[in-house]
Amino acid sequence: MKAIIYARYSSDNQREESIEGQLRECKAYAEKNGITVLTTYIDRALSAKTDNRPEFQHMIKDSAKGLFDMVLVWKLDRFARNRYDSAHYKATLRKNGVKVVSATESIAEDSTGILLESLLEGYAEFYSAELGEKVRRGLTENALKGKANGGYVAYGYVIDKDRHFQIDPITAPIVLEVFKSYANGKTIKQIVDSLNDREIKNSRNGKFTINIITNMLKNRRYIGEYSFGEIVLPNSVPVIISQKLFDRVAARMEKNKRAPARHKATEELYLLTSKLFCGKCGGIMAGESGTSKTMRKYHYYKCGNAKRHKGCNKKAVKKDWIENLVIEQIWQVIFDDDAMDNLADSLIAYQNKENVDLPLLQQQLAEAGKAIQNMLNAMQQGIFTASTKERLEELEDTKSSLEISILQNQIKQQHFTKEEILFFLYQFREMDITNAEQRQRLVDSFVNAIFVYDDRLVLTFNYKDGSKTVSLSDIESSDLASGTPL
Repeated sequence: MKAIIYARYSSDNQREESIEGQLRECKAYAEKNGITVLTTYIDRALSAKTDNRPEFQHMIKDSAKGLFDMVLVWKLDRFARNRYDSAHYKATLRKNGVKVVSATESIAEDSTGILLESLLEGYAEFYSAELGEKVRRGLTENALKGKANGGYVAYGYVIDKDRHFQIDPITAPIVLEVFKSYANGKTIKQIVDSLNDREIKNSRNGKFTINIITNMLKNRRYIGEYSFGEIVLPNSVPVIISQKLFDRVAARMEKNKRAPARHKATEELYLLTSKLFCGKCGGIMAGESGTSKTMRKYHYYKCGNAKRHKGCNKKAVKKDWIENLVIEQIWQVIFDDDAMDNLADSLIAYQNKENVDLPLLQQQLAEAGKAIQNMLNAMQQGIFTASTKERLEELEDTKSSLEISILQNQIKQQHFTKEEILFFLYQFREMDITNAEQRQRLVDSFVNAIFVYDDRLVLTFNYKDGSKTVSLSDIESSDLASGTPL
């Protein structure tokens, strides 16, 4: 008898060494029974639940050449864990004059043997299905406890020894910076370029891309939400981004998504997108338009919860009315010397805050240094190849680049004096508030948030103590209040 050996191991608590064990027992069986082993077919880290196994298919194809009489396996579950596949491929082998033999399971070739073989194959399929159920059950239990289930860990988090998510003090500030930068008007491309220019690496130690930042800005894990399949658990992960900031980013992304259509008509430019909030429920108010029976088009802002009938009855606010009111309030701030002085103080404090890039760069430098030392230790032990040399050169280049980036970070941060900042701020007084682009710049630069109530507006500006309440009764006689639907 001439035989080939088919061996396989999967990831089900098996290792590469199990292949050697299978081959050893199959060869012992062949020697004991006077069988000549011609060759072996081995599939590594592949499940027998599927027939999509390269060496398995190669073996089935070779059986048609009449070169061997037997496929020798350690156990029948190495051949297949699916009864349909097992029956199908055994029939193919029988047609080619080849039979499947288990080296460790004694099976007679009579009716009892057929029944036993069927039972063994059925058990293998049952074991595979049960194992899958146990894995899914375990993953589900982990998810319900807020534990990580392996795979990609969102940038800004680390996994502790109990597999819970914890905030990474090195990378979490970068996440916060990304959200704030986008919410305050930077494009995703600008954010990517800024991170890469500063040699900040992503979680895979590579460069940031537009897709990485886009997915980061959509990741609800940063607001504490854990999801796995159909399981969604709020407040199960440490929060890096506030709900308010996340909503502002989401609103701006939606606004930019529709940007090409919006630019077709200038009247559809909603200046307060991502800045306007409902005073009743706190929901974000988005720009919308409608057409009357006389075909006249109206533009307004409406609370998202009121629109979706989620318990809020806040009425819509006319677009022109509230935008003009906000621009008027910004204009008052710009010509208020005390307010501008406070804003200058805020900017001075901001530029003096701790550099969040340096700890991350220094951590990456330490990791590069450790990797270089490991390579040098390996070389001292006689392990030296072309690949080793190439990898060492790459690490040396990375280390050099990081050292330069750290020095640049330490010296490049330009500090402005208060007089220089005030000179810059006073340039806003020269703006044309009838120009749509300059109006948008005013809103993006000075306004943090606006809360709309039935009887008042609360405006929060981008400087310390920059909050102002505007009562609607104070402006009832103004042209701005005419026809307001508040």
